[in-house]
Amino acid sequence: MSSDTARFATDRSDHHRDDAQIDKTAGTAAPIVTPADGVPRDVVVRAETIAEASGVPGASATSHTATTPPRVPGAAGRPVARRRTSPKLVLLLGAMAALGALTTDMYLPSLPEVVTDLAAGEASVQFTITATLIGGALGQLLIGPLSDKYGRRLPVLFGIVVHIVSSLLCMMAADVMPLIALRMIQGMGNAAAGVVAVAVIRDRLSGAEASAVLSRLMLVIGVAPLLAPTIGGIIASIWDWRMVFVALALYGAALFVIVWRFLPESLPVERRNTGSVRSVLGTYRVLLRDRQFVALALLPGLGMAALFAYVSGSPFVIREGYGLTEHQFSLLFAVNGIGLVLGSQLNAALVRKFAPVRIMRLALPVSTILAIVLLVVAATGTGGLIGLCIPLWLMLFVNALVPPNASALALTRHGERAGAAAAMIGFSQAGVAGMVAPAVGLLGATATAMCIVIVAAMIASTLVLALGTPAYRRGGWTA
Repeated sequence: MSSDTARFATDRSDHHRDDAQIDKTAGTAAPIVTPADGVPRDVVVRAETIAEASGVPGASATSHTATTPPRVPGAAGRPVARRRTSPKLVLLLGAMAALGALTTDMYLPSLPEVVTDLAAGEASVQFTITATLIGGALGQLLIGPLSDKYGRRLPVLFGIVVHIVSSLLCMMAADVMPLIALRMIQGMGNAAAGVVAVAVIRDRLSGAEASAVLSRLMLVIGVAPLLAPTIGGIIASIWDWRMVFVALALYGAALFVIVWRFLPESLPVERRNTGSVRSVLGTYRVLLRDRQFVALALLPGLGMAALFAYVSGSPFVIREGYGLTEHQFSLLFAVNGIGLVLGSQLNAALVRKFAPVRIMRLALPVSTILAIVLLVVAATGTGGLIGLCIPLWLMLFVNALVPPNASALALTRHGERAGAAAAMIGFSQAGVAGMVAPAVGLLGATATAMCIVIVAAMIASTLVLALGTPAYRRGGWTA
């Protein structure tokens, strides 16, 4: 088996774990009684396999939070209890990760009004969406390593404060250019919440269990596309688009209080990066040298590019092109959001039976075929709005299976630098989507233009999986 295939095989061990005895009163895993040598041999072997797969000489399985209880040196052979992620913590992490999605989606129904109010072109106003993504990409590259050095709580609290201040300043923008700059700063603030949410999961879990929790996280995040455009549309219709930013500032203020009180520090001092800030930032060199990690980190970004081609183009393609009201557009957006939520929840069930790489190697080609069907429907006008929405919904549903699995596999390779790894994944999502989304406007903001961008992103995703990982090579897909 090749080294790349061996890395994928690490995830397989998550499907054959020993169940910990749960202390119901404390809500944590109780110590497991083991044979005289302290740990069963098969557990030791699997723990050593996880440590070797991390790519760090001398790494212990404890740094990867394996689902089997590894031996801790000096602990008299007592295994480490498996950590559990409570539903309340998942909701909290989801509220953090949804901050960026809310910032984008609540503002979407107001884009045509912003064009009129600020006397700006459609492409310029669309760039206010792109600026948020670019700011998020840059912010994650900075916040990720810093969260490995200073812990998870401090960076996220600082980022939320930046979000609150920039949201209030966006409300007062008198021209499109200041709005673009402020949206970029807003994206940088949002980045802290997103990258820390993923890093906290990796601090606790790895492999298939991390993928399952990330899929559950998508359920919480998926509420944003369901509710945010409707809420934003109602706010804009009662007052105007500027009040949407006031609502975002209030959400940020509430999130700050909740995080301050309830988010536990998941990175203890002894596990933090003790190097200088410059050396911490240098961890990206290690990540970029790992070809398979780079490929896996790109997949969520390309999936996000397809999603944001739809998100940024839909107010003009669907709302104006088919004459929908703000309310009708918000409802349609919510229906498509249901596709994302259902897809992510299907993935949470599938990863309990199938390895993440197996799911991806099937989901990506199917998504690509659906995207091509979508392009044909858009180019020919077959079926009108309904004809366009059916393959779009199916494509979003199937494509939702890819990002949690790709992210979990990428994070498993570098658990000892989870913050930087999560930042790279977040940078891919925001950066690739930010570069691709404006292409819809540049190509004419038509249904065909939107679908061309979606098809290109799906084809690129399939090629990255095929060329950058062993998923389609002999033995690689069996992981």
